[in-house]
Amino acid sequence: MKATLILANGSIFSGTSIGGTSDRVCEMVFNTAMTGYQEILTDPSYAGQGIVMSYPLIGNYGVNHEDNESGRPWAEAFVVRHLSPRGSNFRCEGTLDDYLKKHDITGIEGVDTRALTKILRSQGSMNGMVTCAEHFNVAEALDKIRTFRVEGTVARVSRKQPEDCPAYGEEKYRVAMMDFGVKQNMIECLRRRGCHVTVFPAFTPAETVLAGHFDGVMLSNGPGDPADNVAIISEVKKLYDSSVPMFAVCLGHQILALATGAKTGRLDYGHRGGNHPVRDIEAGRVFITSQNHGYMVLSDSVDPSVATVSHVNVNDGTCEGLRYQRPNCFTTQFHPEASPGPQDTEYLFDRFIASMGGDQ
Repeated sequence: MKATLILANGSIFSGTSIGGTSDRVCEMVFNTAMTGYQEILTDPSYAGQGIVMSYPLIGNYGVNHEDNESGRPWAEAFVVRHLSPRGSNFRCEGTLDDYLKKHDITGIEGVDTRALTKILRSQGSMNGMVTCAEHFNVAEALDKIRTFRVEGTVARVSRKQPEDCPAYGEEKYRVAMMDFGVKQNMIECLRRRGCHVTVFPAFTPAETVLAGHFDGVMLSNGPGDPADNVAIISEVKKLYDSSVPMFAVCLGHQILALATGAKTGRLDYGHRGGNHPVRDIEAGRVFITSQNHGYMVLSDSVDPSVATVSHVNVNDGTCEGLRYQRPNCFTTQFHPEASPGPQDTEYLFDRFIASMGGDQ
């Protein structure tokens, strides 16, 4: 079956249908990772987005239930150059095409993803539509595409009820995880370090969290524009004003920055992939990181009496982390739990553990 991708700038790409066949209007973004397509699809940070994989061969090791980062995939659409017809892996439980069909994710194969990525990189991420219709009105499609906006995504992806995740082995600390769209391996990284993790819905009042007398609070990753989360920002400010150790990642990093007076802005095309170099200023080292975000904290908006920039992106100099003057509080834009992906920055979980033990 034929499939067509239409971009907001009027570009049209033809290909073959894979996965579901429903029309999908979404924000089109590109990811440069060579592996990890299942983790990408199930990352709640991709809610409301269509993913263009720049690497040309996708699906060659199939899918399996162990690699999911959440209970379901969140991507709206999936665009690849070539989809492997079978998965070759001793853990393989099925093909990627069947997985896309099962979850009604509309996809398109046979697209020149290099040309498509160049458009999104030079002109910025933009809305698009994937359709399997034989005939469609381009003008009507463009009207739908250009008026589309991703909204309310944190409420969609967050848990509705608290969930307890016991530590592996001896329990050393109790951590409250604010679920803005948390990836499962973020929880696992804490559990492996002896933390009992209680995962709270995104809109849980700060008073409820603080009443639990946790050893630390972590703010998770998540989708969308951080500035849209006005109610959450207000509650996070209360958590910050307490003395509880805090660690925040991605959207959590942005929300805490907004809660403490800094500003955020939109990146032209975002950082998405597993090969982004980041300099840890304090350590004087560069680490390869996994990233997935379309917004950033504006470095010049950070009050030095509140926080200092601790990490910077080597490619474009944007803020990748903040070290707060308030004791035991730091944040990162990139994903230290990256799975799959570089594990260079898992040391940040060890830093968080140390901060809960009173050693910042």
